[in-house]
Amino acid sequence: MFVGRADELAVLVDALARAADQEPQALLVGGEAGVGKTRLTEEFLGEAARRGAVVAVGGCVEIGAEGLPFAPFSTALRTLLRLLPGELAAAAAGQEDELARILPELGETPRGPHDEESTARLFELTARMLERLAADRTVVLVLEDLHWADTSTRHLLAYLFRALGRGRLVLVATYRADDIHRRHPLRPLLAELDRLRTVQRIELARFNRGEVRRQLAGILASQPDEAFVDSVFERSDGNAFFVEELVASHESGCRTGLTESLRDLLLVRVEVLPDAAQRVVRIVAEGGSTVEYPLLLAVSRLGEDELIEALRAAVGANILLATADGDGYRFRHSLVREAVSDDLLPGERARVNRRYAEALEADETLIRAEERVIRLANYWYAANDPAKALPAVLAASITARRRHAYSEQLSLLERAMDLWESAPDEVREALRPADYTEVYPPCGCDPASTPLQRVDLLAEATVAARYGGERERALKLTKLALRILDEDGGDPLRAAWFWTERSRLIANLGRGDGWQEIATAQELVKGLPPSQVHADVLVRVAGWGMLHNPGPGNLAAAERAVEYARMIGAEETELNARITYGCLLMDSGDGATGLAELHEVKDRAIARGFTVVAGRAHINITSQLESMGRSRAMGRSREAVELAEQGVQLVSKARLLDTEAWVRGNMAESLYSLGRWDEAAEAARRTLHVGHGAAPRGSASARLAYLALARGELTEAAAQLAAAHAHFGTHDSQPQHRIPLFRLAIGVAEGEGRLADVRTETAQAIAYGFPLGQHRYAWPLLLASATAEADARGLPGTEEGRAAALEALRTAARTLATPAPLWSAHSEYLRAELLRAEGRDTVADWTAVETAVSPLERPYLLARVRHRLAEALLGSGGDRDTAAGLLRDAHATADRLGSRRLREDLALLAQRARIPLTPDETRPAAPAPDTDPIEALGLTSRERDVLRLVATGSTNRQIAEELFISPKTASVHVSNILAKLGVAGRGEAAALAHRLRLFTAPAPQP
Repeated sequence: MFVGRADELAVLVDALARAADQEPQALLVGGEAGVGKTRLTEEFLGEAARRGAVVAVGGCVEIGAEGLPFAPFSTALRTLLRLLPGELAAAAAGQEDELARILPELGETPRGPHDEESTARLFELTARMLERLAADRTVVLVLEDLHWADTSTRHLLAYLFRALGRGRLVLVATYRADDIHRRHPLRPLLAELDRLRTVQRIELARFNRGEVRRQLAGILASQPDEAFVDSVFERSDGNAFFVEELVASHESGCRTGLTESLRDLLLVRVEVLPDAAQRVVRIVAEGGSTVEYPLLLAVSRLGEDELIEALRAAVGANILLATADGDGYRFRHSLVREAVSDDLLPGERARVNRRYAEALEADETLIRAEERVIRLANYWYAANDPAKALPAVLAASITARRRHAYSEQLSLLERAMDLWESAPDEVREALRPADYTEVYPPCGCDPASTPLQRVDLLAEATVAARYGGERERALKLTKLALRILDEDGGDPLRAAWFWTERSRLIANLGRGDGWQEIATAQELVKGLPPSQVHADVLVRVAGWGMLHNPGPGNLAAAERAVEYARMIGAEETELNARITYGCLLMDSGDGATGLAELHEVKDRAIARGFTVVAGRAHINITSQLESMGRSRAMGRSREAVELAEQGVQLVSKARLLDTEAWVRGNMAESLYSLGRWDEAAEAARRTLHVGHGAAPRGSASARLAYLALARGELTEAAAQLAAAHAHFGTHDSQPQHRIPLFRLAIGVAEGEGRLADVRTETAQAIAYGFPLGQHRYAWPLLLASATAEADARGLPGTEEGRAAALEALRTAARTLATPAPLWSAHSEYLRAELLRAEGRDTVADWTAVETAVSPLERPYLLARVRHRLAEALLGSGGDRDTAAGLLRDAHATADRLGSRRLREDLALLAQRARIPLTPDETRPAAPAPDTDPIEALGLTSRERDVLRLVATGSTNRQIAEELFISPKTASVHVSNILAKLGVAGRGEAAALAHRLRLFTAPAPQP
């Protein structure tokens, strides 16, 4: 009888209905052991099956400290493969080798690639496969006993809960709440999932007395005696499983003598079994959550008839159950298994585990191949046999690595290091790095003949920790390894390898820029013969220099890295070094040679299947094309977008998520330049969705800030600038990141009328410096500062310091390169803005700028220049028809781009000059002598007077005194003005009024 839980079942059934509308559902079901989680799940699955859903259940396996990586997902997917073979094959098409890491039936698991994005790629592929599988049918996945889940399973579950966006999928996970102590690894996951609005959490409470009464009636098939109800309810405290056990004990005649100890209660029914059945039950308890029948037959050493009789007795007593597939046996409830296991003597436990291990070694067919290595490692470890356990644990670590279960690999390697000293010498000396490691530092020795060392395990564990996202742990492992190497007299190549790892980790953790560590590694390899480590160090030195201190000096380091990689035949390392070399060539001014080098590397990497290198080539080529601006032949930004699209297709298929984020970020930058702003915004937002690393996310936020600034959305621009700062942090100041942030800060400050902050940010940027190759970021920064100075000319308090600020801009500009027409145009534009800031600009100055910018595919830049040229023409009494054409063209561009700020600037200038902006617009009437064009903004006469005083810097009290009104009334007027102008503060309102020349004489009229 299904007792209670009506509300909880209704929540699950409602999720089923929601999923049918292509809205994936995620639920967590928690409760103490024995409270009825499985019973509720079974009732829900029955209802789901009646409604035509495809259901699959997978349980987390408790076989040791690590568990089986992805065990519940493997089991559930195996069920789906059996029920929907064609559909699952279609959903996994093209990615079978990667998905085989979770479902081995899909094919051979490849040996690589391994990197920090490997797990993310696997998770993304799993999510997309489930979405495709659930596109046309409702699929229900239940993962049981999450409290036993391995780390990889927890991470995958968290990813699916966040990432599933479509499909008729219901994902339910159950866990034992009373096991989740403060340090339990599931606790942080539950806290994280609680913050997701898409996840529903169901907590099962114990039964009340009425529910216990109904449960007893169902068990006994009659109404129970009220005294018996009271006794059972008091002793079970409403726990459904304890109720069943008490009834069973009562019916078996054990009505007295039961202690209140839970363990004793659970063991009562085991102890009344025949001896052979008790023996089998104890063997099953040590085998794991489920034990296959052939394995049990081998371990029990009973005849088959005798084993079947023993199993029949255990199943009849409701202690064991046959598994759903009929291949093995498990305990009806995990509490009973735990009680039986705890009741074993230490020597007895070791002996049973040894038998399991010996049986698996004797016959590989007893269990599934993908489970054998890890279970064998756990059995030997529990058997307290270091000689057997050490190689078994190391073999299991390799299996975990190949499944991208890096956290489990790390745990196994740490277990191997614990076993290291206790294992016999002859066992350790027989181990070879070639057999048990995959990131063995190549130190000039043969990994197939050299004995494995503990420091080799530390190297493997360091990379496993980094790939698994545990960088703090990885950093501690490198420290331990370097101490061991120092105590042993030092091995310079191994030490250099660990220092290189530390450099990467320290930069990723925000502890520094990693230079001190990589410099130490460089010093260690000096004078040594060429090696993989030496080449890697040189590549990192050159790469660090390219990002942090661009200059010709890094070319030599890049050339040495290429040379060393070629000497040792490390083709992938060579191609990486050549990317750095090509970028440095371009930064040094040899754009054609550098670009050709990068394209050659890209094509070769694609041909050789080096997808990570090919992705990096796409990142750098698209970035460099944008930096080159425009050649005589074609627009480089357009070329960059086309190449970025190819790069996204390449790396997204390989699920190189951070690489994809970088390529999309570069695409967003080029789309912005081309005036395809909606596409640029989508590319930047996609970057934030795809990227995991801080740097690509920071760049995406900066791109969104640029867009918001250009559109006049200052609040959004400031928010995205703050997000970019948060992503980049302060520990690793790279010019390609830092200079754009200075430029954005200048733009936000200018828009808010904070000229003093504009000057401060500009001074800091100039002091920071513009290294070689950074002209692409420096020219827009100087231009933004000069524009702010020009727009602020005449505002109160802006003259002091102006001359010094303009001279600083001119001096900085003289240090910058103009290697392409785009940057020559910026130089011309900057010169004109500096003259405008001094009131000395002419039509000729702006004509020269317009001539330089017109051939470029930079519509927003051109519209701004044409605004200034039209303003100069109208201010000097020049050709009104030419000015009108410029204004209309610029206004159409601003309207298409959605640049409210530029559109308003142009509209006000056109109104002052009485020029219609569209063909069907009537010519504005000449303003009356006592009116102003400011009325176009919807301000009343009184609000115009208040704004005039705000523009001079007056306070509310000063405004009140000037206009003979109360300070409160002045405050109300100011608030209304800010709302009508769409600005956030008084400074921004003052800047807008001055920028639009609202209180200056109209342009000359014909």
